Amino acid sequence: MADRFRAFEIESWQHAATAYCDFFAPVTSRLGEPLLDAVAARAGCRLLDAATGPGQLAAAAAARGAFVVGLDITAPMLKVAARNHPGLSLCQADAQQLPFTERTFDAVVASFLLPHLAQPEATLAELARVLAGDGRLALTHWDLPEHHRLMGVFMEALQAAGAQPPAELPLGPPVYDYSRDQALAGLLTGAGLAQVRVETIRFHHRFASADAVWAGTLAATARTGPLIRAQPPECQRAIRAAYDGLVAPYVRAGALELPISVKLASGRMSSRAEAADVDEGGS
Repeated sequence: MADRFRAFEIESWQHAATAYCDFFAPVTSRLGEPLLDAVAARAGCRLLDAATGPGQLAAAAAARGAFVVGLDITAPMLKVAARNHPGLSLCQADAQQLPFTERTFDAVVASFLLPHLAQPEATLAELARVLAGDGRLALTHWDLPEHHRLMGVFMEALQAAGAQPPAELPLGPPVYDYSRDQALAGLLTGAGLAQVRVETIRFHHRFASADAVWAGTLAATARTGPLIRAQPPECQRAIRAAYDGLVAPYVRAGALELPISVKLASGRMSSRAEAADVDEGGS
């Protein structure tokens, strides 16, 4: 299953890179400064941005004076990053098999990488491997759908319409396994990190319209878009009708203001990881 899911993810991002930059980057970029603060990114810091995507987080770290490598598994994403942020040091590689020696970086950040991993535990161990002693790691992950409505309304619309995943669409690991504080903290401590902390960041994001969110999600997601497009026409109409009803409470003067909720987890590399002090932030 892992190899099939990985291949599916890579293929999906061959086509969705530009759409992701246009639709999701304005949302995910709002977590950039908190991520960099969590790893104390500063001038002279050697920082790896795993799954750099459009490169906005790597560019923000470089603006702080850090020596940054932005890594992504797909060439189209790196092409977008290079176009948007000329001069960034970029590397095409798999976060599960990093082309770096141990203790290469003082900090590692991963913005919304977890939903795209077939083997999260192994990947976190690999990210921790390249951290120097006392180096810091921080990552973001979507909160549960009832709190994170950008994805929640689509999940509920799919359920209401009775949509079924087609055989050619690999299920992959459940996206929200690590949306709970304890599970997410355990992922980091399992990778050898100490002083692990999980906090919840919530805000509202304004989109142009319900139509814009529908079109953006279909074009810019690796799983939700393909799942909707694979449904028979009558099911797609039922999904859209359910979606329209679910987003109606969030319409403001024609625009759509959706609650966004994100988990930010961070920790420090330590040889005394067994004495980790886990601080689970409230939801």
